Order: sequence, then C-alpha cells, then structure tokens
Amino acid sequence: MQAEESLRILVGTEGDSLPLMEINVAGETEASEQWDYVLVADRRTQRNPRQACRQRRFLEELRTKGFHYKRMEDGEKVFFGVRADSRIFDLYRTLLMEPEGPAARVQPARPAPIPAATRIRIVNFVLNSKTAAGDTLEDLVKNGVFETRFALHKGEDDLKKKWARWRNMVHKQPIDDIRDYFGEKVALYFAWLGWYTYMLVPAAVAGLVIFLSGFSLFNASQISKEICEADDILLCPRGDHGRKYQRLSDTCMFAKLTHLFDNEGTVLFAIFMALWATVFLEIWKRQRARVVLHWDLYGWDEDQEEMALELINCPDYKLRPHQHSYLRSTAILTLCLLMICLMIGMAHVLVVYRVLAAALFNSALLFQEEQVTTAVVVTGALVHYVAILIMTKVNKRVALKLCDFEKPRTFSERESKFTVKFFTLQFFAHFSSLVYIAFILGRINGHPGKSVRLAGLWRLEECHLSGCMMDLFLQMAIIMGLKQTLSNCMEYLGPWLAHKCRLIRVKLGHASEDPELRDWRRNYLLNPVNTFSLFDEFMEMMIQYGFTTIFVAAFPLAPLLALFSNLVEIRLDAIKMVRLQRRLVPRKAKDIGTWLQVLETIGVLAVIANGMVIAFTSEFIPRVVYKYHYGPCRKGADPAVDCLTGYINHSLSVFHTKDFQDPIRIEGSENVTECRYRDYRNAQDYNLSEQFWVLLAIRLVFLILFEHVALCIKLIAAWFVPDVPQSVKNKVLEDKYRTLREKIRSSRKSTDV
Repeated sequence: MQAEESLRILVGTEGDSLPLMEINVAGETEASEQWDYVLVADRRTQRNPRQACRQRRFLEELRTKGFHYKRMEDGEKVFFGVRADSRIFDLYRTLLMEPEGPAARVQPARPAPIPAATRIRIVNFVLNSKTAAGDTLEDLVKNGVFETRFALHKGEDDLKKKWARWRNMVHKQPIDDIRDYFGEKVALYFAWLGWYTYMLVPAAVAGLVIFLSGFSLFNASQISKEICEADDILLCPRGDHGRKYQRLSDTCMFAKLTHLFDNEGTVLFAIFMALWATVFLEIWKRQRARVVLHWDLYGWDEDQEEMALELINCPDYKLRPHQHSYLRSTAILTLCLLMICLMIGMAHVLVVYRVLAAALFNSALLFQEEQVTTAVVVTGALVHYVAILIMTKVNKRVALKLCDFEKPRTFSERESKFTVKFFTLQFFAHFSSLVYIAFILGRINGHPGKSVRLAGLWRLEECHLSGCMMDLFLQMAIIMGLKQTLSNCMEYLGPWLAHKCRLIRVKLGHASEDPELRDWRRNYLLNPVNTFSLFDEFMEMMIQYGFTTIFVAAFPLAPLLALFSNLVEIRLDAIKMVRLQRRLVPRKAKDIGTWLQVLETIGVLAVIANGMVIAFTSEFIPRVVYKYHYGPCRKGADPAVDCLTGYINHSLSVFHTKDFQDPIRIEGSENVTECRYRDYRNAQDYNLSEQFWVLLAIRLVFLILFEHVALCIKLIAAWFVPDVPQSVKNKVLEDKYRTLREKIRSSRKSTDV
C-alpha cells in the first residue's frame, strides 16, 4: 500500500508526471548540487535541428520522471549534470522494504541518506531504459545525439591512498570501502581475487617443490644416465627435415630437463591440485557468506531489485514472465557447436602451420637440424597466442549475437547466458591446441618407413626428442608467460598512455575556471568504461585459473606464475579503476554469479585432463610397468641394481634402414643397418607390439582409478567443509527468532489495548 502511494506521488492523481525540477521539497536530504551522472554532447550537435530535438526530448522525459539536470559548456563540449529527486530514492526504499522486517516496524525519525553507489545505480538504470520514442541512451550515443555518459568520481582519495598504489601490493584490501564506492559486484570480485591469490601460495610452493625435486635427481636418474651414455644408439631421422641419424646421447640435456616436471611426484601433485581446487572453492563460499552477512545482503533478491528499478522508471511496467523456446535453444546450441568446430579447426590450422614451418625452416637453413623442432614449438606457441587474441574479439561478438537472439528477460539473466557462451568459446580457443599437443601430437604419424603425410606431401610433426611432455611444457610456459606479462603490460600501459595523451591535449586548450566544470572535464578525460569492463577482468582470471589447474601436471610452475601475476593484477586493476578510468557503475550482488559454476566446471575438467596427461603423455605409466613387469626387479628388488635399468632400450623400437623408401638421401646411411624410434612396435612387421596393448590397458585403468579417486576426494572435501559457516547460520537464525519474539510481544500489546 505504501509503495502504491509513493508511485502516485511521482505520477500525480491523473497519471500526468509532475515537473519535479520546479518543486522544492523541504524534507529533501540530498544536497541540491549532488550530481550523480554526466552526459556529454558535442556543440555541433546543437546546430543540427534533428539531433538537438532528440536531445531536448530525452532531457524533458528525464525531467518528467523526477530528474534534475544542469547544462554547462566548455569549449566544443556541452555537459549535462544529472541527479534524481529524493522522492525516487524514497520510493526505492519503500519498494525494497521487507514488510515484516525490523525496518517496517521501527521507522527512524530521519532516514539515512542514500549511498552514492545506490544513487548512481538507480540513475544509470533509468537513463539506460527505453524512452517513449523507443530509444535508449546507448542508441542516442551511437547516433551522435550524445557523445558519452559517465558516473562521477567523488571521494576516491581514500581509496587512492589505501588501495590504488603499487607500494600497497602486499597490504590487505579495504573491501568495505571498495563496496561503498564501486558497489557489491566489484567488491566481491576483489574479495574473490584476493582469496584466490592467497590460496595460490600453498599451490605455488607445492609446484615449486615438485619442480626442484627434479634437480636432486638431475644427474642421479637412471633414465638420464642411460640416455647420456647411449653413444651407440642412433635415432631415426625425424620428419622431412631430418636427413641424418642422431645419437641418443645428444638428447642428454633435454632428458634431464624433462625429469624436472615428469617425475614420480607428478601424480601426487595432480591429486593435490584437485584437492586444492575444491578446498579453494569451498572456503571461498564460506568467505562470501560472511561478507554478505556483514553487508546485510543475505536475504537480498536480484529479481526483486530489478523489478523495483523497472517500477521506479515506469509505474505502468508490465512483468515479463519467464519463457523458453525449444526451437530457439536448438538453434543456439547448433550455432555454438559450429563455433566450437571453428575453434577446433583453428587448432588444425596451427597443426598445418607447424608442419609447414618445419619444412620452411629446414629448406631456408634458418636453423640447424637439431634446432628445427624447438623453433617450430616456440613459433607455434606465438602463433597460437596471436590466434587467441583475434578469436577473443570474434567470440565476444558471436556470444553477444546469440544472447540477443535468445532474448533474455532481464539484464542479469542476459549476463549469465553471455558468460556461459563466451567462456565456452574462449575455453576451446585457449585449450584446443594444448589438447592436440597432449593427446594427438606424434601418435598418428606411423613409423619411419611408412609415415602419415599432410595432403600427401608433408610429414606430420613429431614430438620432441625427449618426449611429448616437453612440447606441452613449452607450449604452456610460452602462452601463460605471454598472457601474464604482455597482457598485464598492455592492460596498464594502454589506459595510462591514452589518459596522458588526453591530458596533454587539454593543457594545450582552454581550462575552465568553474571548479565543478573542471571536475566534470577531469572525469570526461579519463578512459571510458563499458558493460564488459568488470566482465573482462573476471574472464581473464577464469582463463588463468584454467591454466593453473588444467594440464598443471605438465607445468607445475603454473601456480607460481599465477601468484606473481595476481599480486600485480590486484593493484593494476585498482589503479585502472580509481585513477585511469571513469567510475564503474555500481552493481548490487551477493555472489560472483555464474562464475562460480565456471570455476566448479574447470575443477572437474582439471581432474580429467591431468589424469589423461599422466596416463597418456608422461612416461610415468611406462616406467612403472617396466619396473614391475619387464625390468630387473620384476621378481624382487635388488639393492645392487636400479629397477629402471634397461628402460630406454625397452622403450625404443627397432627400424631396419633397408626399409626406408629412399635410404640414399640420408647422410651416413652406408654403415647403419638399424635405427631406433619412440614407439612400441615389432621389429619384423612394424605392427604395434604386445607391450603397446598392455600399456594401453594399464593407462586406461589408471585413468579411471585416478579420476574416481580424485573426484571422490573432491566430493569428500566439499562435504567436509560446509558452504556456510555455523556462525553465519546462527546469526541468521537469531535474527529470525528475534523477529518472531517481537511480533509476539507486539501482538500481546495490541490485544491488551
């Protein structure tokens, strides 16, 4: 009833809006000059009658909705300061007031002023809603009626001192102050990012220990010893660029380096990371519950908030019900699958590049023969990084178009659907080539006498001489290193240089003497923000989280790189938001939304991917099988003999040089009767040997056991650590109990009267 009365105050008894700009309400608590928002137009727009008419019509409609505006000119720009009347905020209080809560029973003599973040959120919602003519402010900006719009930075000095400074890199973040200034959604992002960074410390230490433990066995590994001493074993020429035999001992250094990350601790580290991902998410849920209770948002409802804003904007707003179209969903699913196929096709393009690059580098004599493979891996990773940058822009446009086609009911629903689509496309763009390297590279090439060729011309690329784990390690290291360094540099230097250039242009021009106009112009010269500003930060962190957990068995240093990157990222984002960018429009939220489901999905994918890496890419399973089934310890351990003695000879297949199609072209082939290559094939007919099938069966058994054990550990950890702390549950329970007791007391008093 109270909400209906407030609505009638705004629209009048006959439904006509009142010219609130001419009304002076004595009880208004907001300062008369507290401008929340600024619209900017070019002076040339005023000379265009059609554009000027649309501009006046938009401002007049704002006035009838209860907004004040102030026009100021500065050179070629026209600024319009916009603020809402206090009655709009009173209506907001009324609509979102819980009728049975304490606020409904105990009304303060003078209501507390509306926080600036709430004011800006309400004003932004109304400004971006459709006008009577069917236009939105975004349409008017695209058509040149207005140049831009932004919320004003006011009172950010405290955040600049305590938060947005490089010297505060290891200091605790002022989450409550961030929430008061930027709203709950931004504050929750930084709370999550801070917790993620804190939890990376044990993961980084564990990964570093696994990596460094390889140094203790750098020269003691039996496998490395055998490789370094194998002067009499010749490896078959690899690919079309290999024109001579290579001694196995030449790969000695790479064998030792591979042992740094492909050792016995890899399995334990992969299981540890599966447990870490679960504990990280479960404790974050507890952290979020405490923060939300502290902010008094435990019972806040997003749908109710959006409906209240719609009613404030238009009292005649009609509720849009939930709708679902199977035909539209089928079309969207089909289009998503086509885009995923395109992402996989991009991975195949990278495969073609690597094959052609190997032939080019060899024919052009740019590298020595033994350096060709390394050069192909490095340049392939660089090309993949460039492809990721290009496909990111394509994926965003496609995801937006699919969301528009789906016609979501509210902005929050649109954001959720866009998140799922965009992340899915980005996941395939980032990880498709890694999947190829981990599980396909070098496995479909045939054997030296009968190799598979691309288009019948170029031989497919082989794994590195020391194994496919080296290829995967290099690809991960290059892509993650580039993303953490170049991306962070560009993320900071781009806005910083753009802001400095704008300031230089202004200093050359006329400076206004009006302090208010100077403040508006200062905000105008900051870098623009958009709907995706915070979304892009979240997406960047999700992809990084994917690199930190998926394929971490091949790159145990990923958590350490992520830790260093995040320490910089937190302050970089803070400096951008407070010093270099216009003010983000505050958004209310009580969790990180769909991103939590994305994190949980990545956790499950990480278990599967790491299990497959250990089973099919690393040498862990072949080593264990040889140790207990084929090696000298199969009948019992002998202290005098290493159980892996003879493993290298066992793992290399024999190829007779007379079976080469053109043996004369190979340098030094006169005195060589056989060469060796990495595979498990018979020496007579080159078919897959019995050892291959035994290994395949054990690999599959290990994969199933690893995934079930890791997933069980995740489920037990999720059960063991409750999502909501007992203290939070008890506080909510006490509030409910207190409310019921007060109701009983009130009812008894009314009965006595």
